[in-house]
Amino acid sequence: MHLEQESAGEILALGDGTQATVRPIAPGDGAALLRFHAHLSRRSVQMRYFYPHLQLGTDEVDHLTQVDGTNRVAFVVERDGDLIAVARYDRLGDPTTAEVAFVVADGWQHHGIASYLLQRLASCAKEVGIAAFTAEVLAENAPMLAVFHQAGFPVKTRCEQGTVSVSMAIGAKTEDAD
Repeated sequence: MHLEQESAGEILALGDGTQATVRPIAPGDGAALLRFHAHLSRRSVQMRYFYPHLQLGTDEVDHLTQVDGTNRVAFVVERDGDLIAVARYDRLGDPTTAEVAFVVADGWQHHGIASYLLQRLASCAKEVGIAAFTAEVLAENAPMLAVFHQAGFPVKTRCEQGTVSVSMAIGAKTEDAD
């Protein structure tokens, strides 16, 4: 993957030469977010929300697209005017910890997009004093678990009833995450 700056965001060159734009989400992205969500497979929706959350409500779209850039950060990846990925963090009650979540369009999974977005979110989070990320991942979502384990941060997991609780210390990057 290669990254270049562009006025509308960063150009992300994927391993196959495909280019996409990475930028912060904006309040005007509501319609694009609805289209993105509507085109996700049932499986992708299940992996992200843990249940068949087939439609986003107006309040939910407003919440997802209106972030403050400090306590709530979200990035979108665009290709040919369509969203192909969304990643976000929301700071938790402990101001040094934030929960992260990702969803990548079915046709763009396994291209390294979530891995890139995790690093991008971690970089932003560290700048505002966030030292750890948490996530809840379905145990069957091996690709997302691999993203966390291969990110280079110390990772701790706990599995209960088919859900894996992930905790990552992002404050200090290491070569060996367990």
